[in-house]
Amino acid sequence: MLKCLVLVLLTSIWASSALVRVPLRRVRSIRTQLRARGLLNDFLRDHRPDMFNRRYSQCYPPGTPSLRLGRSAEKIYNFMDAQYYGQISLGTPEQNFSVVFDTGSADLWVPSTYCVSQACALHQRFRAFDSTSFHHDGRTFGIHYGSGHLLGVMARDTLKVGGLTALNQEFGESVYEPGSAFVMAKFDGVLGMGYPPLADILGNPVFDNMLAQKTLEQPLFSFYLSRRTSSGYPEGELLLGGIDEEKYTGPINWLPVTTKGYWQIQMDSVAVQGVSAICANGCQAIVDTGTSLIAGPTNDILKIQQLIGATPTTFGEFIIDCVRLSSLPHVTFVLGGTDYTLSAEQYVRKEMLGDRELCFSGFQAVDMVTAEGPLWILGDVFLTEYYSIFDRGQDRVGFATAKHPTKE
Repeated sequence: MLKCLVLVLLTSIWASSALVRVPLRRVRSIRTQLRARGLLNDFLRDHRPDMFNRRYSQCYPPGTPSLRLGRSAEKIYNFMDAQYYGQISLGTPEQNFSVVFDTGSADLWVPSTYCVSQACALHQRFRAFDSTSFHHDGRTFGIHYGSGHLLGVMARDTLKVGGLTALNQEFGESVYEPGSAFVMAKFDGVLGMGYPPLADILGNPVFDNMLAQKTLEQPLFSFYLSRRTSSGYPEGELLLGGIDEEKYTGPINWLPVTTKGYWQIQMDSVAVQGVSAICANGCQAIVDTGTSLIAGPTNDILKIQQLIGATPTTFGEFIIDCVRLSSLPHVTFVLGGTDYTLSAEQYVRKEMLGDRELCFSGFQAVDMVTAEGPLWILGDVFLTEYYSIFDRGQDRVGFATAKHPTKE
């Protein structure tokens, strides 16, 4: 196990409203840790493959039939490979937790001290009896994964993100986390930042609670994610209530949200080496900080894998010859008439296996069918290159070229 990472929250607080910076740390993914230990093949053999690809959740009062499962099903893609997390606190006095700030979901949950699973024993657990501001909710919830699920109870308490306080925040306390994936997770829980329809059963999402309590300077938040490290730049940063002009260059390209659930936008097309043979007539995409890779319909992703020379492996990923990176084609996503081009160095994930460097494709096949058609997922492979802004005031997403330090 990697040693625990301690996060320092830097905040700038005003009396009536706040602009809050939350440093995000990047850690090795679950897949990477399993692969390094030679356990990935065994893990994938013993677990259903879609364990890494999707999540369905529901929360309901005891005895109430689930009449809205199809519409309120919540999916998180490549969830256990989520790499960027930061720190929050719950309760009075404060109890600290590391969470993935996830724009692909809208619920907050952390492990409970009553959890009986091995995964909980290795993570911070919420002690309700130690908090003087705790309120029992009475509802139960279940989040179902391909290889298992987690169960819990709902509660309300004081939440702090940096120096920003949200009172009576609804959240879930997990009491049962079967399976081995959570055992290796470096984060304790998840803080969803999607629209309320993704959590209309679980209750008021965190950002909506902040908006209702008028604690933010502006009704938006922004992400800076980086695969590069430098003494002058954080590995990642979530800015609540504002935009950091020091973290990007050039103009911001704004795209309207097409469906208020996920941060869903219209994508004009996808081109490989300038040829728009994919999504040629337009398609829908969601912007998801909780997904490591760029995901899309199976047929389209397999076409991209072929065009970039990626070959499948026995453990379900696509690998690329590292020597050939400079000769591989660029992949361009056209959003709002603006080209967002990724070079091979940007869409390939380099990882060390012993003393050998491996290059993995940053594209993943996931079939997510909706009434608007299949969805693409613009995950961290895309978002590390482009500063992203999520504007609830005008229901839009903004992108600008992220300002990264030169390699040292």
